[in-house]
Amino acid sequence: MKVVNLKQAILQAWKERWSDYQWAINMKKFFPKGATWDILNLAEALLEQAMIGPSPNPLILSYLKYAISSQMVSYSSVLTAISKFDDFSRDLCVQALLDIMDMFCDRLSCHGKAEECIGLCRALLSALHWLLRCTAASAEQLQEGLEASTPVTGEKQLALCLQCLEKTLSSTKNRALLHIAKLEEASLHTSQGLGQGGTRANQPTASWTAIEHSFLKLGEILANLSNIQLRSQAEQCGTLFRSIPTMLSVHSEQLHKTGFPTVHALVLLEGTMNLTGETQPLVEQLMMAKRMQHIPTPLFVLEIWKACFVGLIESPEGTQELKWTAFTYLKIPQVLVKLKKYSHGDRDFTEDVNCAFEYLLKLTPLLDKADQRCNCDCTNFLLQECNKQGLLSEANFANLVAKRTADRDPQLKSSENANIQPNPGLILRAEPTVTNILKTMDADHSKSPEGLLGVLGHMLSGKSLDLLLAAAAATGKLKSFARKFINLNEFTTHGSGEGTKTASVRALLFDISFLMLCHVAQTYGSEVILSESSSEAEVPFFETWMQTCMPEEGKILNPDHPCFRPDSTKVESLVALLNNSSEMKLVQMKWHEACLSISAAILEILNAWENGVLAFESIQKITDNIKGKVCSLAVCAVAWLVAHVRMLGLDEREKSLQMIRQLAGPLYSENTLQFYNERVVIMNSILEHMCADVLQQTATQIKFPSTGVDTMPYWNLLPPKRPIKEVLMDIFAKVLEKGWVDSRSIHILDTLLHMGGVYWFCNNLIKELLKETRKEYTLRAVELLYSIFCLDMQQVTLVLLGHILPGLLTDSSKWHTLMDPPGTALAKLAVWCALSSYSSHKGQASSRQKKRHREDIEDYISLFPVEDMQPSKLMRLLSSNEDDANILSSPTDRSMNSSLSASQLHTVNMRDPLNRVLANLFLLISSILGSRTAGPHTQFVQWFMEECVDCLEQDSRGSILQFMPFTTVSELVKVSAMSSPKVVLAITDLSLPLGRQVAAKAIAAL
Repeated sequence: MKVVNLKQAILQAWKERWSDYQWAINMKKFFPKGATWDILNLAEALLEQAMIGPSPNPLILSYLKYAISSQMVSYSSVLTAISKFDDFSRDLCVQALLDIMDMFCDRLSCHGKAEECIGLCRALLSALHWLLRCTAASAEQLQEGLEASTPVTGEKQLALCLQCLEKTLSSTKNRALLHIAKLEEASLHTSQGLGQGGTRANQPTASWTAIEHSFLKLGEILANLSNIQLRSQAEQCGTLFRSIPTMLSVHSEQLHKTGFPTVHALVLLEGTMNLTGETQPLVEQLMMAKRMQHIPTPLFVLEIWKACFVGLIESPEGTQELKWTAFTYLKIPQVLVKLKKYSHGDRDFTEDVNCAFEYLLKLTPLLDKADQRCNCDCTNFLLQECNKQGLLSEANFANLVAKRTADRDPQLKSSENANIQPNPGLILRAEPTVTNILKTMDADHSKSPEGLLGVLGHMLSGKSLDLLLAAAAATGKLKSFARKFINLNEFTTHGSGEGTKTASVRALLFDISFLMLCHVAQTYGSEVILSESSSEAEVPFFETWMQTCMPEEGKILNPDHPCFRPDSTKVESLVALLNNSSEMKLVQMKWHEACLSISAAILEILNAWENGVLAFESIQKITDNIKGKVCSLAVCAVAWLVAHVRMLGLDEREKSLQMIRQLAGPLYSENTLQFYNERVVIMNSILEHMCADVLQQTATQIKFPSTGVDTMPYWNLLPPKRPIKEVLMDIFAKVLEKGWVDSRSIHILDTLLHMGGVYWFCNNLIKELLKETRKEYTLRAVELLYSIFCLDMQQVTLVLLGHILPGLLTDSSKWHTLMDPPGTALAKLAVWCALSSYSSHKGQASSRQKKRHREDIEDYISLFPVEDMQPSKLMRLLSSNEDDANILSSPTDRSMNSSLSASQLHTVNMRDPLNRVLANLFLLISSILGSRTAGPHTQFVQWFMEECVDCLEQDSRGSILQFMPFTTVSELVKVSAMSSPKVVLAITDLSLPLGRQVAAKAIAAL
């Protein structure tokens, strides 16, 4: 018998009362093999026939159930067919459809092509919308029934609807598929535009907003019902649905830990080495640590305060102490104001800050020690500052102040020295003074140079200068401060038609501005002084001198450089002036020329002394002349002598060093200019910094007049005659045992990083980590190493991900080192480094990192070739013994390059070394997952990916996972720990159509 179409075949089966399996056998005979049942719309045809009368046809429904169970029809086609039924008044038909949905709604799957999986997502969205409409209709019926007092049937149907709705939404897999459907629909809307709205109506994708409205409408209807159970069930479904878009951003916070060494070390690092840095990069770095380690906000803020107090207690006396005070009281409150903008949650940020302070007040010994060191109630000053910045409410502020006053050790109050003003108070007063000085410096210098000199003279007394500089550095005003002094210095280089008084004022303004700028460059780094390069403008004298003639750590100067060899006539006149006159002339003196000529003049004088032309008495007179009026000349002379001494043999150094000694001591004479003693103090500190390196290398000692404070506390910390590898291991072991990094260790580690280079530093520390077998110690080591690597995160990440990890993963003899716990720890560390470098590498490197030699970009280009068709040497080694693993099954997917990743579709710049290293690492990971041998390296890859998912914010677009080839997803899902819908959503870029297809395919197959 020839059957013309599907409808006839179904009718014939009904007439002849075929059993379900008999029907399936006959159907397969009737229809040739070519067409699939979905193309013939079998599910829709069966439902259409079954739902003709007031009650459903049980036989035809049994055929549909058989077709679903035997997978003749796909779940998506059944869901689409159900969602087309809209006559909700036929109770029995609705119940039958709910019964069918109940069969499979919590175990949907699809093993076909990616397009079919996306089809399943859309069908599920439509079915959900249908379920809601059905529930609302049942609820309305029930309401009407109640009014007519026949509630029983309506309530049963509503309960069925809600049960099916809850079953559908409580499956994480279904929620993930709905999430993809939502994004797919949104992208269709944007691509088709609003003009073609008509074509959208025919498509089965029910709108997300329509579903949201249906939930609201359902809530309104159910609000009138007395049955609390049904109402709470509906509310639960609504909550589940609304949680879909944020299903990835729910992370549990660490509540069992109280100390977070990473935050502590980041704050210490910034306070010790980067006071002048902008606050934004620090805020981002801290937020990154908070996110990756899931730190609750109160404990996070507490850790910042703890680090600040530890810094106040352990910072060396002098400039460092003032820097720390400025950092704690001026910069950190600004950082918290910015952190406040990031906080979005149920709690108010001010509540978190209050909670952090309450925890802090319990640490009475720490606070008492800080109070003792600073000679005041440190906490009180801090609370006032936070209150001023709006970080604490008035009530909380008063409560905290009272608590601290009650807890404070009574002996502290009595032992406070009223004659010594406490640093916190001084720093807080210095901040407005900085602003006033900047305004004063803006005025026209030529109008009242004496008035300006009075202001500057006041700045030089006692520790005023360091206080003002620390306050300016902490509030980001140091650069403009330095600019103003450079302009002043430039203004004083020329004097025309001046009297003796004007000349001496000009000499003093030149000298004070020169000394201040040298001091700033040595204390805060020369970057603060350099202007943004503009080619047209002439470079000011001080900048030129600083870049070419000023010795700095790690900068070797050539004493025969042309910059030290100015015009010979000027040199001769300067030599004559120094040698013949009893003192330096001031009128019409071009100080900048004198500073540039002094090096050649000193060379002439040294030669004359060496050859016996000048006696020691003459040399003394000359050095007295040099430092007698203007200290800057002595600074310029010593700068050249330092470069000169480096080039001399052992027996030739004596006279040069003797001359440095002569220049370093003050001149005891009546005939000096104003503020001489204050200027000599700054000069000596500058000379001590300049000579430190060369004195160590030549094993010489020069006694600089002591100010009672160690001016270079963090210099020369490495123990002599010990291999640096031993020092590194030793310091890391101490830090690990203690559980936090102190500022001295940070400086030693920084010196070791400079000395050994990034690869040596990183490789040895990773070896130490892999030796650790105690679980809690490995976790602590990761937190500490991450913060140590922040010394130069970009370069360390390139080395770690580009050299060290591939070396461990491709060498089977090293696989045993990747076992748990050190392997898990290394995976965690690698992800943290990758994420922070990737999120910050679009920004600029901090001034601290710019000083260090950058690795040549070409190294990374040769290591990881740019064209994707030309796999790197590493990848060729890996794939030589593997079949080409094209994992996606359909023919269209097969054409997809096995290394295609989201980053290529986003056209990320692959000339950037970090992007290349990440792309290469993910290719390696993909190859390990597709390989036939499993081992600790496979386990390591799993930990690495788990950590990526754990640290991710909502949606992976733009994160490091965009470098992962799409083909990796289906391989990863085979690893049991990774086979969850959330993981798939997290690791694929859902903003791309291909990303959504890959995700739908992987989730539907779970």
